[in-house]
Amino acid sequence: MSKASWILCACALMATACLAADWPQYGGPDRTNISAEKRLPRTFPAGGLKVVWKTEVGAGYGGAAIQDSKVYILDRNAGRGDALRCLDLATGKDEWSYSYPAPGKVSHDGSRSVPTVDDKYIFTVGCFGQVFCISKQTHKPVWSKNIMKDFGAGVELPMWGYSQSPLLYKDVVIIAPQTKQAGLAALEKATGKERWRSEPVGAAHYVSPIVANIDGVDQAIIVNADGASAIDAATGKKLWNYGGWSCKISIPNVTAIGDGRVVITGGYKAGTVMIKVSQVDGKWQAKELWRSDKINSQMNPALLYKDHLYFNSNSNEASDGLMCVDLDGKILWQTGESPNFERGHTLLVDGMLYIIEGKRGSLHLVELSPDGYKEAGKIEGLLGGKEIWGPLSLCGTKLIIRDQSKMLCLDLSAGK
Repeated sequence: MSKASWILCACALMATACLAADWPQYGGPDRTNISAEKRLPRTFPAGGLKVVWKTEVGAGYGGAAIQDSKVYILDRNAGRGDALRCLDLATGKDEWSYSYPAPGKVSHDGSRSVPTVDDKYIFTVGCFGQVFCISKQTHKPVWSKNIMKDFGAGVELPMWGYSQSPLLYKDVVIIAPQTKQAGLAALEKATGKERWRSEPVGAAHYVSPIVANIDGVDQAIIVNADGASAIDAATGKKLWNYGGWSCKISIPNVTAIGDGRVVITGGYKAGTVMIKVSQVDGKWQAKELWRSDKINSQMNPALLYKDHLYFNSNSNEASDGLMCVDLDGKILWQTGESPNFERGHTLLVDGMLYIIEGKRGSLHLVELSPDGYKEAGKIEGLLGGKEIWGPLSLCGTKLIIRDQSKMLCLDLSAGK
């Protein structure tokens, strides 16, 4: 191979690695809160991690999307409006922003969702139901919608506002109005034209839709007080509903673990169930495999790693800590109060779990194993305040975390 060919090959490999490392939406590339990164350090440096940059943010819980070395957040100016901000990943410097009025306040006021990014556009859903498609090139809206006006005339705003991140599927973006006029809706990415809207699936909760392929069919799944429902992602046809589980305030979506098996969890004493979805004589059905009232994850979906499930099983009513559960629903271990983690978010990388303690803001690194809890590192003092519930984002070695007033970028490969 010539020198020039070698350089071109190396550049191609580097570009592919960069794309693979992006975190373009809530939960990462597959909305599973699992990163495909490899060979990151498996402990923290003795002196802690290097803070690459820090920026002020408005109060709230909205995390970051990362693509092509840019960081996108939907920030909120209390009581006045929302602001899509674009920051440089290397420096944290604000490069541009787009703001729009969204007056009003809700309980636990502040930002809610993570933007969703593709090669041309940034898609957002604001607290008061505004849906925007913003051009990366012009930094201005390509189109916009309003959930309450366009999909549910007369519908009341959910208690905590709209808290969902748009879902990309082929050439459409899927949102979850959850009104009597539209359960889920698919809009053409480039124009905002409605491709389909599904029949109702129940009242709006605080769950971002996901797509799972079951029996060869791509299914957009959503969870609310009526259980879990699936819509054909290509046509908008409702496929199935499992109403044997109910949570009065649903936040995490399901975890699809293969072979039609789906895990549903929530707080408020809802517990956890595993169901199996399949077609029988051309009709979809959801059959319960097991149920546990001892697993209550209010904020985080289950994480699947090497045939075991891991839950941050904490809620208003339960304080059971991090749990390891086998695929038959048996709890193998739990941390309880030592440590507990409250309702902090989780991110899994190569068998290592990054988890924020939701009350004090400490960052923990945990080696996942069914043999017991194995803490590999802990750093205090990075975050503070209360309700430190924002989701984590990872791109290469850069981990982005936040509390109610600031966002930090940490270098996982470097000490202070």
